[in-house]
Order: sequence, then C-alpha cells, then structure tokens
Amino acid sequence: MRRYQKRGIIAVLAGLLAGLTLLICVRRTALPVDASAHLSQQKLIALTFDDGPRRSTTTRLLDGLAERGVKATFFLIGKQLADHEDVVRRMDREGHQIGIHTFDHVQLTDLNQADFDAQVVTTRTLLKDILGHNDFLLRPPYGKWDEGVKKRAGCPIILWSIDPEDWNDKNTDRVVNMVVNQARDGGIILLHDIYPQSVDAALAIVDKLHAQGYYFCTIDQLFAARGISLNPGEVYWNAYP
Repeated sequence: MRRYQKRGIIAVLAGLLAGLTLLICVRRTALPVDASAHLSQQKLIALTFDDGPRRSTTTRLLDGLAERGVKATFFLIGKQLADHEDVVRRMDREGHQIGIHTFDHVQLTDLNQADFDAQVVTTRTLLKDILGHNDFLLRPPYGKWDEGVKKRAGCPIILWSIDPEDWNDKNTDRVVNMVVNQARDGGIILLHDIYPQSVDAALAIVDKLHAQGYYFCTIDQLFAARGISLNPGEVYWNAYP
C-alpha cells in the first residue's frame, strides 16, 4: 500500500513541476485570457523609462505608480544594478517589465560581437542573476540600431512613438503637455527615471491620460492585447491598431 501511495505522490509532484515549467516558459507572451480580453477593449498606452535605476528618483516613481495602479517598462543600465538590486526586484515584484539599455549606455551600431556581448549579454546575465528569469527586451541607446544589432539582440528591440526629450530642459510642464497632446492608442512613451522633473511629469501624465480613458500597461501587455507578436531581432515603435 505504501508503494502505491509513494507512486501517487510522485505523480502529483511531477505534474506540479511540469505545470510550473510551462508557466515559466510562457512568462513573456502569455496573459490570462480574461486579462488579455479586458485589455483589448481598452485605449492602451505604454509608459517606458530609460537610464535607471537611481534610488531616489526611481523609488519615488515606483511609489507614485503603485498609488495609481500603473505598470510601466524600465530599460536599465547594467553598471547601475549592483547598488540597486532591491529596487530592481521591487519593479519585478510589482508587475513592471524590465529591459536592457546596455551596460554603459553606449551606441550599439557597428560593434563587433565581443563588444556587443560586453554591453548586452553582460547586462542580461546580471538581470537574470537578480530576478531569476531571462525574458528581457532591448532598447538600444539613442534609438540606434543596424542589422548587426538585430542579428545579435536575442530579443525584441523596443523603440518609441512619443519622445518629449525630457532630458533636454527638464521642463515638467512642457513634457506633460507634449506627451498628452501626442498620446495615441497603442503608443509608447519614452521618459527617463533619473530626473526628479521627469518623475513629476510621468505622474502628471498618468493622471491626465487616465482622465482621458487611457489604460497604462507594459510593453508585453500592449502588444499581446493588440495581437502582435514580439519576435527576437525585430524592431517595434508602437502597437497602433
């Protein structure tokens, strides 16, 4: 009798392990059916942030997004991860999406394989060590890409459709007005979470676009809701319907 009980327990454990493995494998593309259906009926826009994390500004941004129930996508710099692992884990835990923005914020075009790996693969490895998964998007600095970048990326390449250049004059009101005026269903907003003024702008943008009926989601959620596959080595600017 004990032999059959043990076999039964082993079978149950094997089934649970198989189910867990399947969930891990589909982490990038799968949304619950009801969630995907819900998002497909919404006016969607993705809020993305480059160049972080920076503890003071990124933490305040995460606090503000949590208060508003908003999920965003963060493209992180590899050399800044060591002192901000807790912040990165918080992003992941709270449902934000995380991507790669190279190790040193260098332009990726015309790099050889070794230099590309030092910037992208190194950052991917660091993120995997911190978070335990490996489904990171790539945003090349300055939005520069070529066939070499596409070939070596190993993941989808995400650009943007709305860029207020918040780094330029750090003018919160100008940034807010520009983004709100250019907002469009399926758009991708580019901001930087390393400036206090950009954090202020981001939260004001969320409030104003919420009032206009927009729903903020991650990059994966945006494209899944629009039925668009994100393929490694392909470049995406928006998910316009």
